[in-house]
Amino acid sequence: MKIALFRREGSRIDETKLNYLAGRLGALGAETYSCTSADEDAITDDTDLLLSLGGDGTFLAAVDCLKGRQIPVAGINFGRLGFLTTAKVDEGPNSWIEDLVSGRFDTEPRLLLQVSGVELPDGMHPYCLNEFSLMRLGPSMLKISVSIDGKALPAYWADGVLVATPTGSTAYSLSVGGPIVAPTTNCLIICPIAPHNLNVRPIVANASSTIEISFTSKDNAANMSFDNHGFNVVSGHSVTLSQAPHKALYVTLRDMSFVDALRDKLMWGDDIRNNK
Repeated sequence: MKIALFRREGSRIDETKLNYLAGRLGALGAETYSCTSADEDAITDDTDLLLSLGGDGTFLAAVDCLKGRQIPVAGINFGRLGFLTTAKVDEGPNSWIEDLVSGRFDTEPRLLLQVSGVELPDGMHPYCLNEFSLMRLGPSMLKISVSIDGKALPAYWADGVLVATPTGSTAYSLSVGGPIVAPTTNCLIICPIAPHNLNVRPIVANASSTIEISFTSKDNAANMSFDNHGFNVVSGHSVTLSQAPHKALYVTLRDMSFVDALRDKLMWGDDIRNNK
């Protein structure tokens, strides 16, 4: 098995743990090599598995660097919260290392969002795993026009709007009041950001939908971002969002679940009464 050890350029991770991980993988017969987000071409097409070493931001960068190549990605937590991570190097037996090398893991296809209709900065890929967002730059709110399959929604007067994938439902979308969605569900979540109207709420659309977004503002500008990347646009720009033609391959170990991650990492349902 050929395994890529991926990290973000400039990130600081525990080198002792990294060397331990690489040594264990090698002892089990895996061929390993290191790569960073600064050189995405270093990820070879014959790679069987990519280990993202860091937190959720590193995982998003790893998926971005694959540019649609169908290489499974396992998140190994060298960061902080690590909701997308599968395992971490600790003082225990770390038996998950053997599981990965032996293929004792599951692979979930995760929906990616494709962005079109707007000119992207050089080197920026039109796909995101978590969410697309449009945010105000100045003090003035945005008037945001959104349509789903050609049907216009009432205009949003807000700081911004985001469109999240099911994977992204536990990220920025959750912070602005969006629903938690099981990661393999085929849907897209549209969430206004700090809307000025009390009767505006998130809406869930079918994953096959085409979503168009445009805006106007007294500041004449806003910021668009896809996961870790952002750039500024002027009023009148329109963007089209749809399901990407390919999916990200997310690795999960067989003794963990989405509900486990919600409970253990987001403390979902944590209540002192449940401990009695």
